[in-house]
Amino acid sequence: MKKQLLLTSLLLTVASTGAFAQSTAATVQRDVNQQTRIEQGLQSGSLNTKEAGRLEKEEGHVDRLQAKALRDGKLTPAERQRLDQAQDKVSRDIHSAKTNDVSGNPQSASSQRMQADVQRNINQEKRVEQGVQSGALTNRDVGHVERGQARTDHREAAAARDGHVGKHEQARIQNQENRHSEEILDKKHNNRHRKG
Repeated sequence: MKKQLLLTSLLLTVASTGAFAQSTAATVQRDVNQQTRIEQGLQSGSLNTKEAGRLEKEEGHVDRLQAKALRDGKLTPAERQRLDQAQDKVSRDIHSAKTNDVSGNPQSASSQRMQADVQRNINQEKRVEQGVQSGALTNRDVGHVERGQARTDHREAAAARDGHVGKHEQARIQNQENRHSEEILDKKHNNRHRKG
């Protein structure tokens, strides 16, 4: 009987860890999707640089919520609901910005810089998602790297606030992105793998 209870307890622990991982992966996948929509808007001209900057500011808010929620290694149903609501708001705002009467010039140097930065966000979030799926990143690790992504988003939003991303601003963003990339690499190879 004790062995049966122990086995049941162990299975529930493994199952709940997997559910948390799946839930975390879903929020990160949604980040990838949102960033992809922002980049597509810049490429098509349905978003200008200033609009993309405002959306990056919102993405930074979502990333901070993720970081806070995952600080303890768990994503509770209430935290997941708050994240879903924040991501729903960003989704609506992306749609509104892409369908308003404002357009951008995808060939402008500023838009090209913003497109490159958003593409890098997509790549970073995909690396995080892959780390969650493979078990190389724990939920705490994801929380840590999402704080880094929030810093990058903040820098992008600040650079685009006036509707123009200059060469020097992009250089600062790229430096932040390089640090964030190193954080992801470090966390993925720190030998603290998800149990289960």
